[in-house]
Amino acid sequence: MDNQIISVKHVSKRYATAPYSGVNDISFDIQAGQIVAIIGESGSGKSTLLKSIFGLLKLDSGEVLFNGKRVLGPDEQLIPGHKEMKMVTQDFSLNIYAKVYDNIASMLSNTDISSKNSKTVAMMQHLHIEHLRDKKIIELSGGEQQRVAIAKALVSDTKMLLLDEPFSQVDALLKNQLRADLKRIASETGVTIILVSHDPADGLFLADQLILLKDGKLLQQGKPSDIYNDPAHIYTAQILGNAVALTPADAEKLGIHANQQVVFYPEWVELKASWASRRFEVKDVYYKGFFEELLLERNGVQIRAIQLNREAHKKNDHVQANIGRFLTFDVDAI
Repeated sequence: MDNQIISVKHVSKRYATAPYSGVNDISFDIQAGQIVAIIGESGSGKSTLLKSIFGLLKLDSGEVLFNGKRVLGPDEQLIPGHKEMKMVTQDFSLNIYAKVYDNIASMLSNTDISSKNSKTVAMMQHLHIEHLRDKKIIELSGGEQQRVAIAKALVSDTKMLLLDEPFSQVDALLKNQLRADLKRIASETGVTIILVSHDPADGLFLADQLILLKDGKLLQQGKPSDIYNDPAHIYTAQILGNAVALTPADAEKLGIHANQQVVFYPEWVELKASWASRRFEVKDVYYKGFFEELLLERNGVQIRAIQLNREAHKKNDHVQANIGRFLTFDVDAI
């Protein structure tokens, strides 16, 4: 496509000290202006992939193209990294004794002081940190420092922003605000954002494209809603939606006849009285805010279901439930 900005082609990078770390034969494309979330557990290769895209690592094989041109490795240029990309790491790389304004403005040339000031102020407003203008970085919270680091990265007409665990130091109250800000900035500026996270909620909330890694391999990629509703692996369903996985024997005890593993999300379980539903005992109830999650048991098999009408069913109650939809996977599938 004409607006393709990144093409990752068969990229592999392994570390001699840890043979099962890194990434192995990964390929995908990213369109300009997209928000892409690379999701996976610790050690899945997320950060290695991000650094490979930026040009910080010498690849074992494969290549990364930025607007059709190969991204050079650290052994091929004096200063590692691509000049049209900026990476924000977990340590933020800020001058902690300098003021917020000066940290951001330091990325701009002094040839046009008026433009430098207006760009810096506009970026602070974008990220809702203009009130912190004269504070030193050392006086800020982790979440505030994160916003300054992102503003500093974006102020110099950056084409691509790379974020390594951007919400790890942000408390729950600010996390959704920062997610929304990133989505708005991408829409308003056209900047392409790639972020890595161990929290699938970041990808489901933010991303246009989701890339799921496990043990250095790309398991699945696509729109978050497509991957969630049609996971290619059991692992995908479990990491994205805390899915229930049943062996064929356990599924049989619930009246589901399958020669494969049965997988479903708790919200696919229907709590209702009908000829197709079956009687379960409520073993426990977990409060989740606007809904409750029920732990149900029948014939020694436990499943989970969502209850929107809070307190409709309590622990030790018996309820009628029907697994309205489920997926099947080979018994030895991931």
